[in-house]
Amino acid sequence: MIPLQQQVLRTDASGMPLEWIDYQQAVRLYHGGQVAYTCGTLLYRIRGGVSAFTGRQSVVEVNSIIATQGTNRTLQRGYIPPLNNDTLFRRDGHLCLYCGKRFEVHDLSRDHVTPLSQRGSDTWVNVVTACKRCNNHKAGRTPEQAGMQLLAIPFLPTHAEYVYLKGHRGLADQMEFLQAHFPRSSPLRERLHRS
Repeated sequence: MIPLQQQVLRTDASGMPLEWIDYQQAVRLYHGGQVAYTCGTLLYRIRGGVSAFTGRQSVVEVNSIIATQGTNRTLQRGYIPPLNNDTLFRRDGHLCLYCGKRFEVHDLSRDHVTPLSQRGSDTWVNVVTACKRCNNHKAGRTPEQAGMQLLAIPFLPTHAEYVYLKGHRGLADQMEFLQAHFPRSSPLRERLHRS
């Protein structure tokens, strides 16, 4: 069995990825009868108490991907995943999108392509990963004003891409499942197939 830190991918009944949950949340969903079906590999076999009536111990088998009853209507129209540096840096592959070098998280920063001081927004389509050196050099200017080339166009991840980016140590079957939900034209899909 896998250590209990491994997260479970939860989807709705239609198979749309929703979130990462821990084994305790998964067991509650199983126990509450909210799991419609499972796929992926068996992660955990959680043993419970012994029934005084039957003398049998309860066991819940938790798979790596569980689909729960119902669908999530909030993801269907206009959903924008929350912007945070961890997922931004993962979206951009931990590359500075100005110098093209790969950096550790502590050497990266969020750069606003159109600076906030020039009425730029703090949104997925206006931010990129930049090393601290390039971000300081660019300062409060646009890439054109600073004479810098932007290596990729920032994009808004879909919810499936966002869940993928949030998966710190996802298993191969979980990551393949999520990638199957990426749009065909996804820049993230393209980057993953190149590597």
